[in-house]
Amino acid sequence: MTLWIVTRHAGAVEWLARRGLQDGRIVPHLDPDWIQAGDRVVGTLPVQLVAAVCARGARYEHISVRLPAALRGRELSADTLERHGARLEAYSAERTTAVDR
Repeated sequence: MTLWIVTRHAGAVEWLARRGLQDGRIVPHLDPDWIQAGDRVVGTLPVQLVAAVCARGARYEHISVRLPAALRGRELSADTLERHGARLEAYSAERTTAVDR
């Protein structure tokens, strides 16, 4: 089992380390081909990548945080993530059909 931490943000890495999640592979982008059944993937992935992770038998946990508009798009520290109630939430997704219109 591999823990994949998918982020480009040092604050998120530190925030995860505070929760005991520091022994993973930290990558700025995820290629679903890297994922094996039983892996754990943590980050803020778009839904199509979440579906690909789940299809490979891995678990996805999203770093969720409610930020005021003034903080969006900024580099956040672990302390800022704490102050705004960051949490890990497990999600599962499945691609059903392609819709071309």
